[in-house]
Amino acid sequence: MQHTTQNDDDIVITGLGAVSPFGHGVDPLWTALVDGRSGVHELDRAGMLWDRVPIRVGADAALDADAALGRVRAQRLDRSQQLALVASGEAWADAGRPGVDPERLAVVLGTGIGGIETLLDAHDELGRNGARRVSPRTVPMLMANGAAAQVSIELDARAGAYTTVSACASGAEAIAMAARLLRTGEADVVVAGGTEAAVTPVTMASFAQSQALAKPDGDDPTTLSRPFDRGRRGFVLGEGAGIVVVERAAHARARGARVHAVLAGWGITADAFHITAPRGDGSGQERAMTQALRMGGLRGGDVDHVNAHATGTPVGDASEAAAIARVVGRGAVVTAPKSAVGHLFGAAGAVETILTVRSLETGVVPPTLNLEHQDPAIDLDVVSGTARTVLLRAALTNSFGFGGQNASLLLTRG
Repeated sequence: MQHTTQNDDDIVITGLGAVSPFGHGVDPLWTALVDGRSGVHELDRAGMLWDRVPIRVGADAALDADAALGRVRAQRLDRSQQLALVASGEAWADAGRPGVDPERLAVVLGTGIGGIETLLDAHDELGRNGARRVSPRTVPMLMANGAAAQVSIELDARAGAYTTVSACASGAEAIAMAARLLRTGEADVVVAGGTEAAVTPVTMASFAQSQALAKPDGDDPTTLSRPFDRGRRGFVLGEGAGIVVVERAAHARARGARVHAVLAGWGITADAFHITAPRGDGSGQERAMTQALRMGGLRGGDVDHVNAHATGTPVGDASEAAAIARVVGRGAVVTAPKSAVGHLFGAAGAVETILTVRSLETGVVPPTLNLEHQDPAIDLDVVSGTARTVLLRAALTNSFGFGGQNASLLLTRG
């Protein structure tokens, strides 16, 4: 392994923040995953539209936005914006609230769907009561760049407020774009990540109709998400936000910041194949991982851990597993967090980056839940049952999305 010390131009992660089905904070999320707990549950939703949704199991974020942000402010934000603001506040504090020139501070946030809850509510209000009852704040609340804009306003970040919209790869692509801004010298510090709040009747119904959601077959919803298991049959929709603060190593060192991990490389590719299905051979995913390794100056055998995208779909898990096996072999310890937190879509890559950082810091890899009978076609060392303690130096985290979007980030110990 060649990448062992920090160079001045290395991109380092100095702040972490999250909102998840386990509440506000990285610590509750990490503790729950290491303990093998699930955030998946029967959704307590009422109304005519929810009554028509065939599957009502999800992993929504446990956040009281009124308490976290104040009732008036929370009402002026879409749920996805609320989650982003709370998570970014934690990340900013964890980074030591860098005293950076506002014109050298940027924001890059990813989202797959944006303010869909606001859009649907406004549509219903228009139909029931007419245009005069539609809030003038509807467009700022539903627009995809709303979360990045709100965080930039909160932090007075004037070097750009960018939004990546790449389905389930959005959060990971945002972190890669943040690193590019640092590499090109356009910013000194970047707040980056992803947010998603798309647990709505329309999205649930659509995914159910496409056979993408796992169908309940018993009384325990926590067993539905089964990545890499031979009985896997779809994903569980989740909700949350993950935010990191990134900067160059020299900048972090100059201000005495703690470094959680090094973002050593990234790879972004497109399958150019199908709007929802990955290439069956996983070649686009393989290229993303290979690019990340090449940028970081590492080889596949240097990777100790892979945080897999693994949503629990029959085709998706198989193609990713094949790609991982070709790139890193069977020597890397693999985990699939979506078994516990559901699929957070645009936030998934960012939240799972944070989990990968925690694994590097602690040497602990959380278990993949519900992996009772690993698919014999998946020749990987997947952690199941209980968490595993391993010496970790380098890790990949994968995020793949509808449209053939592939993103892989290479992280090394700080």
